[in-house]
Amino acid sequence: MLHSSVTERLDRLAPDQREAATAPPGPVLCVAPAGSGKTTTLVARIAWLVATGADPARITAVTFNKRAADEMATRVDAALEPLGLAAGSVRVKTFHALGREILADGGERVEPLLDRESVLRDMWPDIDRGAIRRLDDAFSRLKLDLGVTAEEVCEDPEPGPIARAFLGYEGAIADIGGLDFDDLVARALRLLEARPLLLRRWRARCTHLLVDETQDVDRSQLRLALLLAAPENRIFLVGDDDQTIYGWRLADVRRVLSMADSLPGLRRIDLTVNYRCPRPVVERAVRLVAHNGERFVKTIEPGPAAHGRLVLAPDGSDETIRMRHVFESWPDDGGTRAILARTNAELLPAAVTALEMGLPFRAPRLRFLSEDRRVDAILAAAARVPARGDSPLPRLVEVARSGLESIDATASAEPAGVAPQAGADVEARDAEEPLPIETADLVAALVGWAAPYRTLDEVAAALARHRALVAELRRDDAPLTLATAHSTKGLEFDHVAVVGLDAGRFPSARSLRDAPEPARALEEERRLAYVAWTRARRSLTLVYDPASPSQFLLEAFSDVELNLDAAPC
Repeated sequence: MLHSSVTERLDRLAPDQREAATAPPGPVLCVAPAGSGKTTTLVARIAWLVATGADPARITAVTFNKRAADEMATRVDAALEPLGLAAGSVRVKTFHALGREILADGGERVEPLLDRESVLRDMWPDIDRGAIRRLDDAFSRLKLDLGVTAEEVCEDPEPGPIARAFLGYEGAIADIGGLDFDDLVARALRLLEARPLLLRRWRARCTHLLVDETQDVDRSQLRLALLLAAPENRIFLVGDDDQTIYGWRLADVRRVLSMADSLPGLRRIDLTVNYRCPRPVVERAVRLVAHNGERFVKTIEPGPAAHGRLVLAPDGSDETIRMRHVFESWPDDGGTRAILARTNAELLPAAVTALEMGLPFRAPRLRFLSEDRRVDAILAAAARVPARGDSPLPRLVEVARSGLESIDATASAEPAGVAPQAGADVEARDAEEPLPIETADLVAALVGWAAPYRTLDEVAAALARHRALVAELRRDDAPLTLATAHSTKGLEFDHVAVVGLDAGRFPSARSLRDAPEPARALEEERRLAYVAWTRARRSLTLVYDPASPSQFLLEAFSDVELNLDAAPC
């Protein structure tokens, strides 16, 4: 007889959710589209496992990032409290935190946890951000996708430039005596493969293993999960091929599509209802993503109470006017709202407009020019340049031509090299965090920003006013969020506007041009649009230039619909 709290929890589930939550232990893949209640199903399964006799200490749930781990841990603790279990009875970790725990249990060093970019800048002070991104991607591919160590690279008699850089980087890591984020998983995997007793201990702790956001895992994370689940393979995988959007983190939609090859006897259970989004949003988002070839054939339907609207907003105005139109179009209903864009740079007009309109906003990954502490050093350097009239522009241009070394030195004066999250709770590195602006680019931006002002003092005063305004309106509790589509997967808002749905911007022409497989890159861009559209609970507004609408709009709507003037669908 199940505990009454578990019975009540299962009774609240839809039939497909209940089927997944109570599936017999064994390899299960739960395909969970956006808004289908995957976390609810995962928590119900954990409660059901415990209620049917599973030892909580032998259940481990693994999530992709710390935000999801914290949310799941809170919900699991609440579900198990009526069963008399203390908080933390079931292990809920990110892959990186789990790897760290395994390494520590095996007596391996887990600190200091080093920030790769800081190490690279220490090694090559003149390195630019493009080179950092290329090396970062290459090093992660070597460590996580190929499973290569520095010792194995050393065996190459003629290493190429990437291999030589990797050897230098690994040497620097070894000299410091630390490890980086990728090492947390890669080293844990090698350690378990080399230590049978340690592997046996951790397999006992993962007798029932649940993996959230399976579509986001890289090759090493999946290998770690499958190694821990073997040989009984009591593994419950939850994911959605249509939400595979982290190719730059080495996620590959083919990994989840071919999961049955790695787990013989895998049972697939589909959740089929999107309870979050209004009916027209579900219908058009599904129509869009159905253009992809690499996806499961599946049914996705709107929930019975899926009320709301989808608004097409053709707008050929400049970006800030577009944003003002969006802000003014939203109802004053106290709901949460979000502006979503393809890149952080495309969010700046929304932030500028929010400041002009006095709207509090949340933008954790957006950086204003005024917030960069090098601006003060640039203005100080400009003040030392002999004046040629009162205008600040000649002085700033002169700084742009020379003197950047001292500014760079000032900018790098903060402690560097150690990652800020070196404690027990480790989150996967987030490539959506904006890259640092090169000092030369910052000076150029400041030159443009200072054009309306007559003196350096006026520029400094304007910057001070801007900083004060940002400090006043930028708040973590603001109902308005400005974010990239990548950074909002797993989140939802009452009203969402997706901006920049113009040809060449979304999908990103540059991403397609630079991709080794453009056709597959286009499918990932399409999945990214699907994720952005399905964040909306009450309304979705799609903003685009009517002269050049995105390919994705042409796929999801008819030409007649796209010519309507902000009419609800």
